[in-house]
Amino acid sequence: MRRIALVSFLALAACSQPDAPGDDLTAPEPPIETSETETAAPDTAPALPDLTQVWIASGFQAPEGVAVDGDVLYISNVAGEGGAKDGEGWISRLSLDGDILEEKWVEGLNAPKGLGIRDGKLFVSDYDAYHVIDIASGEIENTYPVDGAGFLNDIAVWQGGVYLSDSGSARIFQIDVNGYKEWLADERLGGVNGLWPDGDRLLIATMSSGSLLETRGARDLTEIATGMDNADGIAVLDDGSYLVSSWPGQIWHVSTDGETTELHNTVDIPVYQNDLTRVGDLIIVPNWQPGSVTAWRLGD
Repeated sequence: MRRIALVSFLALAACSQPDAPGDDLTAPEPPIETSETETAAPDTAPALPDLTQVWIASGFQAPEGVAVDGDVLYISNVAGEGGAKDGEGWISRLSLDGDILEEKWVEGLNAPKGLGIRDGKLFVSDYDAYHVIDIASGEIENTYPVDGAGFLNDIAVWQGGVYLSDSGSARIFQIDVNGYKEWLADERLGGVNGLWPDGDRLLIATMSSGSLLETRGARDLTEIATGMDNADGIAVLDDGSYLVSSWPGQIWHVSTDGETTELHNTVDIPVYQNDLTRVGDLIIVPNWQPGSVTAWRLGD
């Protein structure tokens, strides 16, 4: 295992300048008089966040999900194939400074992805089941297979409940230490992936349509933005706008009126951008490939 620290700035936008005046010597026509003073249209381009890359931690194997407990990050390592039940996956513990505290805190999982913490328990999605792990002891207390699960993915703790997305069946389940129930099923949840709590809203990212959605209950679903294929993680910024990752290697900004702007693209390298998660002024992103976790700092 090793830790690579680096600081670099992400160029977020480019501006163009008007063409230089030509050599036309024709005298200009007099200005047209109007009864009212005309003003230029205001610039309506969304303000883009400043992101500074502050560290990269390496030594992981297909890291995918993030949960935070105080100053400790829990990172899921799929290790094998994303849909394989091979017992090769594990959970790592990482500091907010990027130091690996424990490479294999809990082992013997299949393809662990989403993580969520409630009441001292770590909930872990694991392809077609979820685990309940006691954080104090590091022991798996229960494992619940989910009937009909296609590809269990992210987990979020919202309004006292724990919610689990199933990318393979366009459903969201409500889960706890005793079992689960189907909570929301909708064709618009095709390839449902990231979940993120935001007050009275649960934010949802989908891979099939590349949409950012919100719901305030089990019967309503509203689209905020779309066009971000393979959308994965979600963060809410202080101005009410969003960051959304697309796992093949993109980070997007979504304005409050739903306009999307690509901030970062590592598709061709490739560096995957998986479960993007905000922790204070840090944005933590596991990179399934090449097996790293990256931290970005939000600027003022």
